[in-house]
Amino acid sequence: MRRLLLLGGLLVLTMNAAGQGPAVATGPAVGERIPSISAVDQDGRERDFDSLKGPNGLLLLFHRSADW
Repeated sequence: MRRLLLLGGLLVLTMNAAGQGPAVATGPAVGERIPSISAVDQDGRERDFDSLKGPNGLLLLFHRSADW
């Protein structure tokens, strides 16, 4: 029984290590400037990040809903 548990544990560890691929960069790095984009706000004015940024910068949060 002990050998079976040890073999099962080693199998799980091996499968876990084999399933991890290389890291893929999916966006800007931390601290890197974002691309300049603009959008129309609720009042019809075109806004970009520079017009929204204050003296301490801008906190931008992307939230993907888990309700799908």
